[in-house]
Amino acid sequence: MAQENQNGDSKAAAAVAFTAVKPQLFVEAPKATDAVQFYKAAFGAEEVNRTMHPKRKADQELPLILSAEVKIGSYSLLVSDLADDSDAPAKTGGTGCMICLETDDVEAAVEKAVAAGATNHCSTAEGESACCGGRVAKLNDPYGFVWLICSPAKKPVDVAA
Repeated sequence: MAQENQNGDSKAAAAVAFTAVKPQLFVEAPKATDAVQFYKAAFGAEEVNRTMHPKRKADQELPLILSAEVKIGSYSLLVSDLADDSDAPAKTGGTGCMICLETDDVEAAVEKAVAAGATNHCSTAEGESACCGGRVAKLNDPYGFVWLICSPAKKPVDVAA
């Protein structure tokens, strides 16, 4: 059965398949290299690709990162320098972004991130007070991003119908 598109065309729209979602984190220039190093030290990230800003080749200018792709577990994210001439969203007091990392050992992950320079927001929450129903800790990285370190969500108990 064909679906009607918004413009009234009765042909069904072609399906679009996405192969990845990669959040992009913008940090104050020229701190993207430092941020990548922090994510490596704190979260075991692996840098898989780096693209430098093409307009920053002059010897007197610091080379800026257009995007550095890092993998944490099986997921990728991009880290970029936010330059004055960037088309990126304007900086605000907060990032409007929280990133959740799931692990079986929340305490060890928090300890490693704090040792690398993260700030622990509060004590680890557990149970109903935790967003995921397991254990969760909230950290700030040195670049203003908030990270939740969570244990895997507990399986819901089957409810009889």
